[in-house]
Amino acid sequence: MLIIKVLGPGCANCQKVEAAAKNAVASMGVAAEITKVTNYADMMAYNILATPGLVINEKLVAAGRIPKESEVMTWIANALG
Repeated sequence: MLIIKVLGPGCANCQKVEAAAKNAVASMGVAAEITKVTNYADMMAYNILATPGLVINEKLVAAGRIPKESEVMTWIANALG
């Protein structure tokens, strides 16, 4: 099962990233646990310079922007190998 984390304080952009991740997982039919990381120190563990961020299986794939759902699907496919 994939572990997907949305990094950010919970702002509108963070919610958009979370929605893109949920939609990508649903359309691919993949089992994934999607969590929010709002603690600043926890976010810094990923060396993120700007929020929102997206982490798939402990790999930072996007930071400081809202990725397209198609991008998220590509990253999920790569994580599944």
